[in-house]
Amino acid sequence: MNTRRKLLTGFATMIAGVFASRHAVAASTDSDDGELRFPGDPTEHNVVYQLNKSDDKYHNAILFSAAELLRNYNDNVTIVITVFGPGIHVLAKKPKREVSDEVKQKIKSMADYGVKFHACGNTMKALGWEKEDMLDFAEVVQIGAADLLELQAKGYGYISW
Repeated sequence: MNTRRKLLTGFATMIAGVFASRHAVAASTDSDDGELRFPGDPTEHNVVYQLNKSDDKYHNAILFSAAELLRNYNDNVTIVITVFGPGIHVLAKKPKREVSDEVKQKIKSMADYGVKFHACGNTMKALGWEKEDMLDFAEVVQIGAADLLELQAKGYGYISW
């Protein structure tokens, strides 16, 4: 019983710490004029990542970087990960290349936190894939490289590995 109590106490402390840190981050990311951001308000920070390789370490590096931006800016950042070429398999329901369970889980979690995943329609077409072959949250864009260009023209910072 004592071990169980310690475990529950530790878990409660961890949860309290998460909420406290999220509150601190939210307070630090209010706009400069002191006004709070509301859901749907434009974010001050916008970034697009290029994910175009089929390497597990590469996937994890990009996902870690994007997660760090989420932790740093909380809800004041819009993150898009544009996926094309050999990287497209991370967004497939039935990938034709190996994608680790860890990467699959991270991508789903990040989508739940509002990260947008854009899938290249040209790459999908080359593989004979349709929208239905992709994870439900994946947004299909016609050309992945054009997506990168258009988002940069809208002021998104561009990050590539």
